[in-house]
Amino acid sequence: MKSIIYAVLAAGLLLLGSCSGDVEKRVTDLERRVAALEGNGGSTANNVSMQTPNQNKPQVQSNTPKEKPEGPLPQMEFSEKVHDFGNIKEGDVVTKVFKFKNTGEAPLIISNASSSCGCTVPSYPKDKPIAPGEEGEIEVKYNSRGKKNQDNKVVRITANTWPATNNLTIKAFVEPKANNTNAGPVKQ
Repeated sequence: MKSIIYAVLAAGLLLLGSCSGDVEKRVTDLERRVAALEGNGGSTANNVSMQTPNQNKPQVQSNTPKEKPEGPLPQMEFSEKVHDFGNIKEGDVVTKVFKFKNTGEAPLIISNASSSCGCTVPSYPKDKPIAPGEEGEIEVKYNSRGKKNQDNKVVRITANTWPATNNLTIKAFVEPKANNTNAGPVKQ
């Protein structure tokens, strides 16, 4: 089920071929729906109902367990999951470092960090597991080139936690570049 969802999401991204304006809102909405299906990384703010009008359709089983696995598990506790850069100028590249701590009882292994757009690039610790009690960082770079007005991006962290995903959100109000085209006098 998970691979089907990712395939549909990837196909939608390829068809859209852009990450601006209304397209971004649709992609973010799709990510929220996928996160809701997979447990949403512990957040209930983005739960979206995926019920279909025809309830007689067979239910597809997900590879994600519905119950918490037994045994010790790692847990990511972020000091902040949402960051607002405020007002920035179009073309600015800004960075936010999200700090977290493994408050669980097993080593934390982050397997992936992804975003809905190439303008938002997350970096995460790949070289070694994070032991219980240790801290780590996820750096998120956002390039506002081609963006205008309010822009929100979701970074999805996949790890060996329960649930398996955590979502981080960055926000910014991008002030458009001024048009400095001097076309001369207006023809009448």
